[in-house]
Amino acid sequence: MQEKTILEKAERIRDVIRYIKRFKNATVVIYIDDDIIDSPLFVSHIRDIALIHQAGLRVILVPGARKKIDSYLSQNGISWTYEKGIRITPSEAMPLIKNAAFDAANVVMTSLAGENLTAVIGNWVRARGKGVLGGVDFATAGEIDKLDDATIETILNSGFIPIFPCIGWSLNGKPYNISSAQLAAQIATHLQADKLFFLLPNAELSEKTFTIPKDLGLSPEGCVPAMNIEELDEFLKANKKLTSGSDKVNSELSRTESESEKTKIISMLNLAKKSVESGVTRVHILNGSIEGTLPCEIFSDLGSGTMIYKSNYGKFRAMRREDISAVLSLMRPFVKKEILLPRSESQMEAEYNDFIVYELDGAVRACAALHIYDRTQAEIAALAVDETCAHIGIGPKMIEYLIEKAKTISIDSVFILTTQTADWFEKQGFVPDKIETLPEKRRKLWNPQRGSKLFRLKLHL
Repeated sequence: MQEKTILEKAERIRDVIRYIKRFKNATVVIYIDDDIIDSPLFVSHIRDIALIHQAGLRVILVPGARKKIDSYLSQNGISWTYEKGIRITPSEAMPLIKNAAFDAANVVMTSLAGENLTAVIGNWVRARGKGVLGGVDFATAGEIDKLDDATIETILNSGFIPIFPCIGWSLNGKPYNISSAQLAAQIATHLQADKLFFLLPNAELSEKTFTIPKDLGLSPEGCVPAMNIEELDEFLKANKKLTSGSDKVNSELSRTESESEKTKIISMLNLAKKSVESGVTRVHILNGSIEGTLPCEIFSDLGSGTMIYKSNYGKFRAMRREDISAVLSLMRPFVKKEILLPRSESQMEAEYNDFIVYELDGAVRACAALHIYDRTQAEIAALAVDETCAHIGIGPKMIEYLIEKAKTISIDSVFILTTQTADWFEKQGFVPDKIETLPEKRRKLWNPQRGSKLFRLKLHL
């Protein structure tokens, strides 16, 4: 028992080391909602950001300031209105908005100083006024025109953390109020960041809070761990009643206390979609009401939030000899459940050319083999998919890949032997067949005590 516990701990430590190596020098942009800044967990999140930075990731922070802006304007008797989700204020409000935005940034910087990290607040955003649209004067509201990416790169390369207040300046130095969430997305896009995080309160994409499309994979807890762009479109369509109001919260300027957290999440999902389509590798919606959500999402296989990614995320490739250890580790839980037969390292040495693997972030996340017994039959075997990737349809894609491979060499049919996954393979088009139809070499290996059932897919009718 002690040996098993030590082995499990060692595996977790190896996972963390692997992830640190993989993401070292990666650029991550983190939007921190102002409700999180005001929450008891803020200090814990700052410690986690310090941990991420110390692990070698290049961190950029964009704090929300909506509540501070509301407070500063209210205290000074300045009212505001909204048009198309944009806060409209008179010109005399701008000094107060600017002070509120920099105060929010300063709260974050002070907390980072408590973790012995150097942060810099700067005016790296060039903005222009939204002007008059449809007869409406948007006054102090602005939109991003350009980022001073050279200065941002210098700050990052110096080991500092840049903090962006939600203010941009025109060419002649006039300040404009802009959206922190949109700013975070544009920074991530401009720098082609590896990750963009939206740290939001109670951001849980689950069956309890949203309508989930029927084919979308869920975690055991009923949450959505990841969506590609096509799946995200289906999700937004299923929740279109919320989507219709999301333009109002695309800007942290415009959110009112009565607007729901669900609508806020929908807004961030729309920004996530635009960011991924514009080259950001991955966007993550994280529940900031849970302690440790940031490092869990970066440094663990299981993650803690919802990841948005492109459909070409990860890649299939032929297995290499150096993958043997990783593939055996991947198979281990399936062997324990008696879904797969155990394989030795020497057996894998002899058969690795039959295998393909699915590689994600430099790690093997799935494997399968195509064993050819004669020129008419081939077996698909050893299919194993890491549970963290089960929701993105890798299993069916691997089967499809191997079927196409079998077709190219004129195999008449492919078969599988299974004890527990018959329904899954029938869903992929396989039909039951008799053990007597197996190639002689494979039939000799069949164990009647194990009782594996044979399913076959004919490739040429």
